[in-house]
Amino acid sequence: MMRFPVSVFAFVAAALALCAAAAAQAPAPAQSSSSNNTVQQAPDDRPAPPAYVSVDPLAGVRYDNRYDISLGAAYAHIKPGPTQVFGANLGGLDVNASYWFAKRFAVEGTGRAYLGTAGAAPNHISDGHGGVESIQGPFIAEYFFAAGPEWLGPHNKHGALMAHAMFGGVYGDFEKDLRGNPPSTVDFYNNQVAPAGVIGGHIDLNRSPQWVFRITPDALWTRYNADYATNISSAGARNNWNFAISVGMEYKFKKKRR
Repeated sequence: MMRFPVSVFAFVAAALALCAAAAAQAPAPAQSSSSNNTVQQAPDDRPAPPAYVSVDPLAGVRYDNRYDISLGAAYAHIKPGPTQVFGANLGGLDVNASYWFAKRFAVEGTGRAYLGTAGAAPNHISDGHGGVESIQGPFIAEYFFAAGPEWLGPHNKHGALMAHAMFGGVYGDFEKDLRGNPPSTVDFYNNQVAPAGVIGGHIDLNRSPQWVFRITPDALWTRYNADYATNISSAGARNNWNFAISVGMEYKFKKKRR
């Protein structure tokens, strides 16, 4: 029996080891594109969305204007007679204008018209044909004109509180619908011009540097003469305090104080 030398076995083992190492280092075969599960997305060519820019409409609000004017729908509750138990609810217009001579102080003027009907005291008036026809709900009106100081209170870009005290006169029209009868028949004042005051202020809510939403609550003071014999004597004058309010818009002129 033929014996192989040990060196032959060693040579064969080394050759097999080299073949195994070469096979391990050989590159793997490329896979076909159909078997590739990885999906490569195309680059996004859409433009980036524009940046959001915040705009503050109140950024330019200042309190250095020289003039302003406001107009509002007005309401007032009054007593049309010296001993009237029926109050009258009147509506109308409220106009205010201001001239600012300092940072917090101005001279303000107002003109107001309140119109409506009022409850009349019980009355029995002849209709001229032997019958009786009472007066019910006659038309009345008040026209105010006053001026005085105005003060700018707490304020910022959102709004402001203002106070005013204005004094002047009021024309009361109480005899329009009395059919020629004296106002004492229905317990009204007679037509007259009387002293008046407007004490209150403004609640301003800024909408832009020039435009302001304005609420104006006021106390109205009047001193009508109740002496039906004359409109001059103050012997029968009565102090009346009533509530009024208006809602409207104010415009600030761009001219500034120096």
